[in-house]
Amino acid sequence: MGVLAATEPRADSASEAEPEQPSSGRNWPIPPPEGYTAEDLDRIPDLPSHTELIDGSLVFVSPQKLFHMLVLSLLERRLSALASDRLRVRREMSVVLGPRQRPEPDLLLVDTEAEEDRDLAAYHPDSVVLAVEVVSPESEVRDRERKPQLYAQAGIKHHWRVENEDGRPVVYVYELDPATRAYVASGIHRERLKLAVPFDIDIDLTEIDRM
Repeated sequence: MGVLAATEPRADSASEAEPEQPSSGRNWPIPPPEGYTAEDLDRIPDLPSHTELIDGSLVFVSPQKLFHMLVLSLLERRLSALASDRLRVRREMSVVLGPRQRPEPDLLLVDTEAEEDRDLAAYHPDSVVLAVEVVSPESEVRDRERKPQLYAQAGIKHHWRVENEDGRPVVYVYELDPATRAYVASGIHRERLKLAVPFDIDIDLTEIDRM
């Protein structure tokens, strides 16, 4: 992930100095005093692809590394093969977790009933069974701390965090404690990801070496 667009107040009069623009000359959006809302992502023109909203601020995605792409391809393919007919694996879709929260998990497992509307722009958290984040160097704090907090508070039952350990994926698995609305760690998986929830899962993580 890249830069957070700060939520500073808009200038009140034309006499105030215009905000300095980046050297590229791009006309970056200026947020309202209270920050952006989830609906604003569908209205702001020319936003970069995969822009997220975290705590009312825009988060721009940085180019991803090869490891990131390979892990997502592996998990997407294997989960799609193992999931039941009522579940689908999705990428490049955001989830509206609140008025000022609209992150885009790297991978989602969603209920098919959520997709009856083909014009759907974002999922509701009630439709999400699993949210997966592959940690990137530029977004470690968000991937490891803030986004899991938001997923748990929204009631998403399962969360995986994937770390790069010498070129191999390590999957940290979490389940939601409904009493505290917080995640509880249920395992750390190297080489093989074998789980009974949200359904029977058995994935050879070393397959990344042969991709």
